Amino acid sequence: MSVSEKEKDPAALKEEGNTLFKAGDTQGAVRCYTKALKLSDSQAESAVLYRNRSACYLKLEEFSKAEADASKALDTDPGDVKARFRRAQSFQKLGRLDQAFLDAQRCAQLEPKNKAFQDLLRQLGAQIHQKSAQLNSTDARVQQMFSLLLDASAKDSDRQKAAQNLVVLSREEAGAEQIFRNDGVKLIQRLLLSKQEDVVLSALRTLVGLCTGHQSRTMAIVNELGMEQLCTVMGSGASTVSLAACHLLQVMFEALTESMKKEIRGKDEAILPEPSKELRSMLRHLLGMMPAANVSGPGRDSAINLLVKQVPRKSLKNPDNSLTLWVIDQGLRKILEVAGTVPELSEGPPLTDNSHMSCSVLLSKLYDDLKSDNERENFNKLCEEYVQQHFSRSSLDAKLRAIQTVSVLLQGPSDVGNRALEMSGMMDAVISLCASEDVTHQQVAVEALIHAAGKAKRASFITANGVALLKDLYKKSENDRIRVRALVGLCKLGSAGGTDFSMKQFAEGSTLKLAKQCRKWLCNESLPPTSRRWSVEGLAYLTFDADVKEDLVEDKSALLAMFELAKSEDKTVLFAVGSTLVNCTNSYEVEKPDPQMVELAKYAKQHVPEEHPKDAPSYVEKRLVKLLEAGVVSALVCMVKHESPALTEACRDCIARVFLALVERQEDRGTVVAQGGGKALIPLASDNTDVGKIKAAQALAKITITSNPEIAFPGERIYEVVRPLVSLLSLECTLLQNFEALMALTNLAGISDRLRQKIIKENAVAKIEGYMFEEHDLVRASATECMCNLVLSTEVQKLYLATGNDRLKLLVLYSGEEDERLRKAAAGTLAMLTAEQPELCARIPGTTTHWLEIVQTLLLSELSDLRHRGVVIVQNMMQAEKSLAEMLMESEALEILSVLAKGGEGTPEPVSKTAQNCLEKAVEYGIIRNREGREKGKGTEP
Repeated sequence: MSVSEKEKDPAALKEEGNTLFKAGDTQGAVRCYTKALKLSDSQAESAVLYRNRSACYLKLEEFSKAEADASKALDTDPGDVKARFRRAQSFQKLGRLDQAFLDAQRCAQLEPKNKAFQDLLRQLGAQIHQKSAQLNSTDARVQQMFSLLLDASAKDSDRQKAAQNLVVLSREEAGAEQIFRNDGVKLIQRLLLSKQEDVVLSALRTLVGLCTGHQSRTMAIVNELGMEQLCTVMGSGASTVSLAACHLLQVMFEALTESMKKEIRGKDEAILPEPSKELRSMLRHLLGMMPAANVSGPGRDSAINLLVKQVPRKSLKNPDNSLTLWVIDQGLRKILEVAGTVPELSEGPPLTDNSHMSCSVLLSKLYDDLKSDNERENFNKLCEEYVQQHFSRSSLDAKLRAIQTVSVLLQGPSDVGNRALEMSGMMDAVISLCASEDVTHQQVAVEALIHAAGKAKRASFITANGVALLKDLYKKSENDRIRVRALVGLCKLGSAGGTDFSMKQFAEGSTLKLAKQCRKWLCNESLPPTSRRWSVEGLAYLTFDADVKEDLVEDKSALLAMFELAKSEDKTVLFAVGSTLVNCTNSYEVEKPDPQMVELAKYAKQHVPEEHPKDAPSYVEKRLVKLLEAGVVSALVCMVKHESPALTEACRDCIARVFLALVERQEDRGTVVAQGGGKALIPLASDNTDVGKIKAAQALAKITITSNPEIAFPGERIYEVVRPLVSLLSLECTLLQNFEALMALTNLAGISDRLRQKIIKENAVAKIEGYMFEEHDLVRASATECMCNLVLSTEVQKLYLATGNDRLKLLVLYSGEEDERLRKAAAGTLAMLTAEQPELCARIPGTTTHWLEIVQTLLLSELSDLRHRGVVIVQNMMQAEKSLAEMLMESEALEILSVLAKGGEGTPEPVSKTAQNCLEKAVEYGIIRNREGREKGKGTEP
């Protein structure tokens, strides 16, 4: 049957799925069964396919899917004992023990002698008994906590302790359920009104335990407490309480949205209604917090942070962006009210230093989540209407609100901001307000001017019309807030050529003077953090110039001041610090122009970019050393730790690039790990831009290759490293990244079976096998080395045992290759495989006619490592079957083994000992005889 015919035949697809399942390719089997189900028109055939796919999902630990498929098989054939057993196993893993017990009991009734059914019944009986005992003991503890908390005469210290114990109990499923069933939510509602901060925090943390991963309880709690009360708590002045409430609401969002993807929601047995009503209620209240005057600045920032995390799609592959459209429709104007607030004016809600940046991020995320031109046009129109509404008023304060809104849009969805800036009279108003005598008016206008200079077209306009004004402000203003902003505007315009040494806007030496002033202001602790932050913005632009980079890394006090700002509460500085460090480490993307194209450009008198001499690798390496000495790693680690909308994907991308540059030199990797760099890289490899993920994963690979992974990533963290490393095994990555990932995975695979299982579970085996065919010698050898460690796992051994593949043949052929590293890896893999799975020994002669020659070459190798691998393979073959021993003893292998068995100079003891074992086995079989020495012969002595 041809491939195309197979694709249309459900029976053929089912057989192929069965074969793949036996060979260990569970994902491949799922694909075959799924295709077959789409084509099958027979109920009986579909039931078998569902049953088979259920077995696959069980192996993949996707228990909800396994249960759903087993149930579909039973709908057609209730007597299908295999399907019922699989459903029982699924129910057990899902924690639905009562249903699992009923299914297991039915299986045992149908086949009373089946040991697997009886074992499962015993397991479930014990688990149900244990859960019941746990519930009873937990119930008493919950009642005790409630009594203390409700007792007004109890000591404050006792009540606080009871509240903390309640938090601990809520983290266990049994405790959470008992708190919930004993009217715990009503008690918690009373605790939230407490004047004691510790008690309120305990109440919020208890609710986190109740809601985590549980939809039905979350829905009930949202309805019983009401979002208004939770938002009031989050909007309170106390930052710790606000953050705890924010964390609770995030957990609630995740419980509601994650469960919407599952057929059975929550840990209950019933299918619950869609939680969309509760989600809309939560979003409506969060949007209502935006313009509310009674909400604190930190509380508002928390609300924005929640909207950033929960509203836009996590992946653009998901077609549903209805939440974003709903938020734009219901709340865009409310978000723009925060964007347009000028804190120095009397009107508007209270803000923090981070509020405008957080608003920019939210607006950008919403805009990026739109799918069509119509949706984007609607967003533009709503923003323009809001800006125009304020700008058209005669009040100067209203005009300032309009300009401030445009400023925030320029930092977020810049296309929208640029359109708003092009409105009639807007740019003229910005330029004229820069000359205002009012400091607030000047500040708003200068900031808008700086953000507007982002595009080359507008930068050239501002260079022509605004540079003189900015210089005037910088030189003559008596207010430092204005001077530092004017300085940043000049820095941005002065760096318009980027890293192109030949494209400079200002006269020679001007950028160095600007940078010197930026560093001076950065180190001036008498200035407010917001003003010092602007000086880092200036350096972010100016460090495109290599002379500026060199001066900055030599100024240790400026570096320390910048790192301290990165660790501070003001998160708006994160991107500026990240960009400055990317420039100093030259970790931005640099495309080397084609020499022929350069010559053509010169001939055509077109501009050719030039690299600064101080951007050469030797200069970059010295800068990296200076940054490490100044403590750059601890600053980067702090930047990653912060949960803030300001830590955008672009910011994470910068941090990943810098980390990769810092671990480039092997001798620096220990320093990076010791200061927490290894831990910080793990989230950067999963939550980042596509390029940022690769950079972070490559940095993890470099650390894993040269450091002890168990020290670099202690505890459970080592298992989190596997997925980023496997992601580098992609055609989209460079061959160097592939190679480093393979070497890192080799190290991990040699540590423990649990790590090998994690690598297998991430579907890495097929990718590693693919790289064993790579043309590049080093990549091919490193893939084979990785496989050498993975064959310690029985699952990988089964792949070699499966019939109809050339895996064993490849190892035998590679054991005879010229490349020394490849031969060692292949022969080592072969030695381990034949020891663990003796039946593979009999297949070796069938792999290639040169097998014996390859084995003998290993035995004769000048390298002791290869000789050792060779004698182990021979020993394994001889122990497996007498016929194999006869084949080997009839060849030159006998003579070689005899020489090796004598030992002597140049033959390590393990080699001679193993060779002796081989000869003793031949004597035992009667293939050779033993007479004071060993001689070849057959049968008995004459």
